[in-house]
Order: sequence, then structure tokens, then C-alpha cells
Amino acid sequence: MPRDSRMSRILHVLIHMGRHVKRPTSEDIAIMLSTNPVVVRRMMAGLRDKGFLTSEKGHGGGWELACGLEAITLLDVYQAIGEPPLFNIGPHVDQPECAVEQAVDARVKKTLGEAEALLRERFGTITVADLAEDFERRVTSRRISGEES
Repeated sequence: MPRDSRMSRILHVLIHMGRHVKRPTSEDIAIMLSTNPVVVRRMMAGLRDKGFLTSEKGHGGGWELACGLEAITLLDVYQAIGEPPLFNIGPHVDQPECAVEQAVDARVKKTLGEAEALLRERFGTITVADLAEDFERRVTSRRISGEES
């Protein structure tokens, strides 16, 4: 099963919107992400529906942040993209007849549920602004190390 990269891609776009690119169009974002503008509109729609973004069609239109990056958590973004599966592991079959398989599946399901709850909780404590600050630190660090070389 391929990885779902929508969350990281949207976070990427949000940081650009908060720091560098004001009111990008779906076409602008599509170029940034090497994808199609229709894919961009689908990805961004959930954040617009939740009130984190606004969009305007036509000449002079585009996507705009409706709030600061500090108001958007990773959990918000995760929920806006439809809460895709967090883990790519699971049972071999949905209803196994084998008692061993049933025991394995029950424990794996319980453990994954616990891990998912912890991850969602952690997502709720990290804002997009936190990621943007990390980005700024990395850029500054690269500049400093580049000057020292």
C-alpha cells in the first residue's frame, strides 16, 4: 500500500503560505508540489471547509490563510484530509477462522488503537507555526554553517 502524503504536502503548502507565498492559486501550488491543480483543490478543500483557509475563484483569486499558523494543529490538518489510516499494518483477513490468527489480530488491533490515540493526542499539541519555526531554525543553521565553511 503506498504512503498517503497529503498531510505532509498540505503542511508544506501552509508553511509557504504563512511565510512566503501570499494567495497562491491552485496552479501555483500544483507546480510547487509537482501535481495537478485539481488534486490541490481536493486537498485544500477540507481546510477551507473547517475555516482555516479561504479561496476565491477567477482573476486575482487564490488560497488564503483565514487564521495564523499557530491556530492550526497537525490534528486539524489530519482531520481535514479525511483521517486516512495512520498505520499500514493490519490483519491478514477480516474474519479469520484460526484461533491463533484471532489472538494475533486482537492484540495488534488493540495496540494500534492505543498508538493511534497517542499519535492523535500529540498531533493536537503541535501547530503548523511550530513546524514553521523549525523550518526557520534550519534555514538559519544552514546559513551560519555555510558562512563558516
